[in-house]
Amino acid sequence: MTTPDNAADIRLDLHHRALGDMSSGRPKRLVRALEYQAEDVSPEAAEYADEADFLSALRDARATDRLVEVWRKQLTRWDYNENVVWSSRPPHTDERRADVYELLGIGDETRKLLSALVPVSKATGAVVISTEHTPWYTPQSLQGRPWYWPAYRRLLADKGWSEDVVAGLDEASDRVVERLADPTAAETYQSKGLVVGYVQSGKTANFAGVIAKAVDAGYRLVIVLGGTLNMLRAQTQRRLDMELVGRENIVRGASEYESDYADDPAWSQGKFATFGALPSSLGAFDIHRMTTRDDDYQSLLQGIVALEYEKQEPGLPLYDPRNLHRAPARLMVVKKNKQVLGKLVKDLRKIKTPLSEIPVLIVDDESDEASVNTSDLAKPNAERTAINQKISELLQMLPRAQYVGYTATPFANVFVDPSDTEDIFPKDFIISLPRPTAYMGARDFHDLDSDFSDEERTYSNSNEMAHVRDIVVEDDEDDTCLERAMDMFVLTAAMKLYREDKGGLGDGYFQHHTMLIHESVRQDAHRELLGRVTRLWWDAGYLGARGHERLRTLFDTDVAPVSAVRADGQAVPASFEELAPYIGPASIRIGGDQRPIIVVNGDKDIETGEADFDKRSIWKILIGGQKLARGFTVEGLTVSYFRRRAGNASTLMQMGRWFGFRQGYRDLVRLYLGRQETMGRKDIDLYAGFEAICRDEEAFRSELAQYAVTVDGRPQITPDRVPPLVSQHIPWLKPTSPNKMYNSRLVTLRSPGQWQEPTAYPTKASDLRHNTNLWMPVLDSLSAEPTQVSCHLPDKAVTHRYAALTGRIGADALLDLVSRARWGAPSQFDPHLDYLREITTSTPAQVDDWIVLAPQHSQAGRRIRLGATGRAYSYFARDRRRYPLFGAVSDLKHRAVALRIAGALADSGDAAVEGLVAPRRGVIVLYPIVESEHRATLVEDGSLDPSRIVMAFDFVAPASARSDDGRVLRFTTVDSSQEGVAIIDTAPKAAFR
Repeated sequence: MTTPDNAADIRLDLHHRALGDMSSGRPKRLVRALEYQAEDVSPEAAEYADEADFLSALRDARATDRLVEVWRKQLTRWDYNENVVWSSRPPHTDERRADVYELLGIGDETRKLLSALVPVSKATGAVVISTEHTPWYTPQSLQGRPWYWPAYRRLLADKGWSEDVVAGLDEASDRVVERLADPTAAETYQSKGLVVGYVQSGKTANFAGVIAKAVDAGYRLVIVLGGTLNMLRAQTQRRLDMELVGRENIVRGASEYESDYADDPAWSQGKFATFGALPSSLGAFDIHRMTTRDDDYQSLLQGIVALEYEKQEPGLPLYDPRNLHRAPARLMVVKKNKQVLGKLVKDLRKIKTPLSEIPVLIVDDESDEASVNTSDLAKPNAERTAINQKISELLQMLPRAQYVGYTATPFANVFVDPSDTEDIFPKDFIISLPRPTAYMGARDFHDLDSDFSDEERTYSNSNEMAHVRDIVVEDDEDDTCLERAMDMFVLTAAMKLYREDKGGLGDGYFQHHTMLIHESVRQDAHRELLGRVTRLWWDAGYLGARGHERLRTLFDTDVAPVSAVRADGQAVPASFEELAPYIGPASIRIGGDQRPIIVVNGDKDIETGEADFDKRSIWKILIGGQKLARGFTVEGLTVSYFRRRAGNASTLMQMGRWFGFRQGYRDLVRLYLGRQETMGRKDIDLYAGFEAICRDEEAFRSELAQYAVTVDGRPQITPDRVPPLVSQHIPWLKPTSPNKMYNSRLVTLRSPGQWQEPTAYPTKASDLRHNTNLWMPVLDSLSAEPTQVSCHLPDKAVTHRYAALTGRIGADALLDLVSRARWGAPSQFDPHLDYLREITTSTPAQVDDWIVLAPQHSQAGRRIRLGATGRAYSYFARDRRRYPLFGAVSDLKHRAVALRIAGALADSGDAAVEGLVAPRRGVIVLYPIVESEHRATLVEDGSLDPSRIVMAFDFVAPASARSDDGRVLRFTTVDSSQEGVAIIDTAPKAAFR
């Protein structure tokens, strides 16, 4: 007799097998696939091999049922696959899903139920740069019963995560797990990868999902390297314990009052994951914690015996499925500390279980900190740095260990020498996570590529105006800006209480409300700052008329106008009088215990409280340095007062604790930032520094996305052939402290229909004069009067209009010109030049001619006279950010017209622009630049020596100028075994083998 449980198991097995056969290919007729598999399952299986049975199961199913999980994995795979021959529809669209259903041959009701249980995720997928790998993480291959991932997924849904966000996490974590080695495979393989997220963007959620799926698949030892500080390690441990490990695995039969979380409100409130009983008693497997919230790894305390693995089949290796899926998993969250890691290495060497049999996952949180080797191993007697050495030892002694680094600042990781086999270079994959919905990052505090001029900016269209406030300090005694920031902290606290009240959401909706003051990493500076802030707090008069008058002014001039246009539906008081009743309770919540300030810096003499957001609600001002500068999440952060200097981009970006999720108070976030500080003789503009980092970060991700496009299902490049994408745009702000670079050089960059902007122009007077003279015939040939042109970018509501002189140059003439141009760094333009040569000299040619546009300012100023005729042209005021590179050369408003003429955009609706459109036509946009050091030498009539002009240009190649094989890149690779001799792979196939 078949019981309901048996029926569910048979049905699950059938669908596992049927979808497994389709996992790497196209969808096939479902009923036919089920009937085929039924012959191998059991005699009873035939009655479950039809759509009626599947439909009946779906009617009663929940989103977390095992059968739905199997279908979710395969449907998501089909939804996201970029390169398929069986559908012309774009990935992650309803149209693509419809094609899947059509090929499966299922009816309308089945389709509706599947779509309700597994909605199509519209979220952008992760970008993957990867070597080819053998598919193993498929519905058919999951021999163990999925347990921890479905439970984790269910917990996220219960926490209010939208289905779209959870589906995105599901897909992104799949991309990681499928690139690890199969834990049940007889042969050993050690995969190494890097996952790049954003600062404070939920990377922990991704690696929690990866751990859940990895242990379900068979990984039995998970080592999480949880930063270099105890507080960060403890925060990571708690997160994994609460959302993944669960109550039963934590107490293991003991009283709940004996748990290390007995004093944690979330424990008593039932917010920790629960399974109803120990997973092992429910047919799954347990997770044994080797570390706790308060205790890092302790040698012999929980060590050797607890690390031993019992085999159900002693004659078989541990990785055999008959042993592996019955064995418990071990989880430890370990601080990146030489002594702690040394204890772990020592204990692992003592256990009886052969280390070669244990599938291990090493997750390195903040992998660019401490993990990367900074010693020059080429020097005699050189040794690895301490933490890197211990990680290297773990990887050597655990041949089945997989290493996955997580970071938001990948610069140090991508500079690792790929030929160093003992290091952590991500040889197998680099995965760039998409920017999460509702996330506030660097872009949300800047107006990058804004359509609006300074005069047109408002609180509505300018992120800078809405969120950023300057710190202007006249002398060391001037605390005016600091007092204003503290006033904003109290005012936004009152706004949160007002929203709790008016929103009907109840007390505790805003559990935390914090302000971060970060001026220095030095403890003596924190001591002095504590005294200043304490004095300001008690002199502020927040309960009296004097304090209220300051807050009224701040509300009327800052909070009210910003929230009026950015509150996103949250309650906003109509006047200060309506908010005033909440100011007293807000200030009391902050300082009613006489301790409004928490110092977090390790100095026991002045630390005034613990920033443990897990144990209590915190409404405080935080003062700190390094402890609050990386990885650690400052909950409820609303006001940041930041003057800390940093010498490299990675450090500065990690100190941006104001990045993250600000549900319900996004409009209240304020960043008080020191614009001009002095470091020696240099002026330090921190805001410009963050803007430069943001641009570099987006360029890095954009190029990864471009390189990730596969051709015929094969990767164009692998991680070891990614070119050096990290640049330095400000002299005082280095990307990181790298001593090794990728061993590859980009030869060709094909860019049909894409805006390209060279920036490495020469600085020598003779080279500048040479380039100006090259372009003079082109300038002289332009139209006598400017033409008004207009177009719009598809994702912009604003139509871009401007005046431009126009002309035309033949393809051969342009190639000759740019071939003879001189550069400050020729290697930057060489890949573009190779592409231009390719499309010009091919048979048939892919470009006939180029339209030349010389944008002209609407106002009469900023003109220079060039050439024998002394004709006036508009010049552009730009300066180099790093020798010899300029930052941005172009104006965003000039791009749409050029893209349209080159065929990359649809009809502009502008007759003048449409008259310039032709097949196989590209566009050159000229930008004569006068740098600040030469602008003062301009004479009244605009005359300027040609040696003081930078003839910059941007270009858009014809959108049709694509390579036959679809590849966009070609590389030269240096083989270190041949002492620096470059090997040029000219054959397309060989170049990307």
